[in-house]
Amino acid sequence: MTTPHPYGTPGAPHLTVRGEAHLEAVPDLARITVTLTARGRDRRTTLDDLARRNTAAVDLVKSCGDALEHLETGALTLTPELTAHGRGERVRSHHGTVRLTAELNDFTVLGDLTARLADLDLTRVDGPRWILRPDSPAHRQARREAVHDAVRRARAYAEALGTTLAALIELTDTGATAGHPEPLPGTRSLAFAAAAEDAAPPPLDLEPQRQHLHAEVSARFTMLPPRL
Repeated sequence: MTTPHPYGTPGAPHLTVRGEAHLEAVPDLARITVTLTARGRDRRTTLDDLARRNTAAVDLVKSCGDALEHLETGALTLTPELTAHGRGERVRSHHGTVRLTAELNDFTVLGDLTARLADLDLTRVDGPRWILRPDSPAHRQARREAVHDAVRRARAYAEALGTTLAALIELTDTGATAGHPEPLPGTRSLAFAAAAEDAAPPPLDLEPQRQHLHAEVSARFTMLPPRL
């Protein structure tokens, strides 16, 4: 078997093209971040309040059942706040926070959950962040379309020279992106005022944001010698 010359020859000229694909896909998951806060003069009381709010938020998220894909606890902090003036350092109060991150695969429960979480005392909700799974068929479709685009371009160049492609000798994945790596402009931060007793907040109407995918390949072919 003859190894192709790395730069091509008059008898087997090379053609290198780029193939690209841009498409949109419906997200698979919605991610929300819940930050719970507690303040108090006593450290133990602050910690107890934080634990109580954390339990209430976790129970609320878990009530979504199979719609809940993933739930994890992030940073937990309990910080003493010192007096600004005085000869000695004295603890004025304690400030505690805990952060939860939840991912849901059923968007029909998302609006109600975010509203109910944001209705909890001293609770902030950030999101949703729309996500495609790493194994989403959309990624494979984007890569396939990028390869097809490279082949179409190569054939068009070969036809312009009055010849045809002979063989593919190299295919390189030069880049693929999906979704939005930075926080979206539409990401919401919610913190509702305390609602009337026993009155549930109205669910939010949250429409999934379609994800933009980009795939790019570089392909190198040999051609039959054109008659120039």
